[in-house]
Amino acid sequence: MITQKLKIAIQGYEGCFHQIVAHKYFGTNIITLPCDTFREVARKVKSGEADYGVMAIENSIAGSIIANYGILQDEDVQVSGEVYLPIVQNLMVLPGVTLDQITEVETHPMALLQCVDYLDSHPSWKLVESENTALSAKRLAEEQNPHKAAIASTLAANLFGLEVIAPEINTIKNNYTRFMVLKRRDNKMAPDANKASLYFKAENRPGALIEALQTFSDVNMTKLQSYPVPSEPWHYMFHVDLEFDNLDLYFENLERLQAATSEVHVYGVYHNGLN
Repeated sequence: MITQKLKIAIQGYEGCFHQIVAHKYFGTNIITLPCDTFREVARKVKSGEADYGVMAIENSIAGSIIANYGILQDEDVQVSGEVYLPIVQNLMVLPGVTLDQITEVETHPMALLQCVDYLDSHPSWKLVESENTALSAKRLAEEQNPHKAAIASTLAANLFGLEVIAPEINTIKNNYTRFMVLKRRDNKMAPDANKASLYFKAENRPGALIEALQTFSDVNMTKLQSYPVPSEPWHYMFHVDLEFDNLDLYFENLERLQAATSEVHVYGVYHNGLN
């Protein structure tokens, strides 16, 4: 019997970090659907064009990607899992090229910032910004320019036949990005679920936010992030990540939160990606 491969929507291009996450979570026997934007990822999942999606939500250095919380709300997809990926940047060239041949380095602006110490040690190199690290690697392979290098993942180097001439050039080695795994909303949760992501609105009165937060008395609140309500200037929603020992404990806290707030929306209940 032929088993149909899962289709996973990713933001970015072949060889990007989102594809690495998809392989880590689902295995390599999948079909990845590259998307230009995070919203496109969510829409492919919601429409059923993709079985799942992978979307970055925060970085251990840069913080939260606020716009993606809005996508979770607007597109009404469900979080079914998460992955924490160490972000490792590598300098890659065409096979046989040496460091002294390089005159130009291309990559995403964030990767340039992440590798600033290494790049500063080569002040003669011209730094060129691109849309995506993996796209820079692909472009290098297509152009066959021996004086050009790219910064990207080892997956990109392998896919496009490039040689990593300087591995792990990112300044901060302990740099992680957290990715959410998305699916069409079915409100089902894994029996071993021990984490939830949700948002709530507190009433606009003194003490309302404190009352809401006090409902989390016996669970571990690992994240609290405010973000604006677009249709209500100077009003805010609060994203919360909760960890708990069992689902009964989660439902007890959820019930208390619903009683203390004007609105609660659960993005998903899933298994903690760190254990």
